Amino acid sequence: MAADSTRWRQVAFGAAGVVALAAVWEGYKAVGPEQGVTIAGQAVLPRTTDLGMPHLWDMVTRALEPATSIAGADAVWVAVLQACLVTLGTAGAGLLVGAVIGVLLALLMQRFQVAEWAVLPWLILSQTVPLIALAPLVVSWGGRLHLGPLQWETWMSVAMIASYLAFFPMAVGALRGLKAPEQAHVDLFRTYAVSWWTTLLRLRLPAAVPYLLPALRLASAAAILGSVVAEVSTGYKGGIGRLIIEYAQSGSADPAKAWSPIAGAVLLGLGAAGLVAVLGLFLARYRHNEEHA
Repeated sequence: MAADSTRWRQVAFGAAGVVALAAVWEGYKAVGPEQGVTIAGQAVLPRTTDLGMPHLWDMVTRALEPATSIAGADAVWVAVLQACLVTLGTAGAGLLVGAVIGVLLALLMQRFQVAEWAVLPWLILSQTVPLIALAPLVVSWGGRLHLGPLQWETWMSVAMIASYLAFFPMAVGALRGLKAPEQAHVDLFRTYAVSWWTTLLRLRLPAAVPYLLPALRLASAAAILGSVVAEVSTGYKGGIGRLIIEYAQSGSADPAKAWSPIAGAVLLGLGAAGLVAVLGLFLARYRHNEEHA
């Protein structure tokens, strides 16, 4: 009962946050200067013109209208949904690869202390490489790979970049989780001469669940972000990243339309986090003292 009450309270706070954000948007548009606020030549607050900040109801209305003037064209929201599904597929593939690599690295670092000393600094350093610089290299290297009858495609490069962002939170979260069991419990297993593999399955992995779920939430959000940025950088068409660019190019003539794919990307990230939350419901028995991220 207490858990259900807490869950509904979290949902209520989330909904209240969305309503508050909408109120701030419309409130600033109503009272803010049309040319925005600049200090020392730097823009601090955005412009409140219809081009810079359309009304929320204009965005919703435009999302329900056809995307183009061609007869029979899908509505904007349908095009955004299709693009989100494409991005979700590539991000899901990247998340799967990143999660597997992250957990394997965590197992290696937990098993051998020298591996942690050697690998962990490089994991941290890897996250300082900007995606804008990484994406062209991945596409170039991928085009040179020969996998028998399989041909390296652009979506694989997007998935690889997504996995590059996803593996780091998984590796760090899994390492913390694998080290979470109390020393007394570890000593008890050692006293009974329990093998490392059995200790991993019976003690360390169950204790790691409260750390793995927050890490998976971060990794899923990072995979979505990586996919969107990679779509823009690699030129991969069909995903929400390219749709943001395409709609933004017509922003001066149709400003409300340009915000639909942006909202779609936000909802996609929330949906990915929601899927992890659903997974957490099946692992509730292991989620005592969960680490929140």
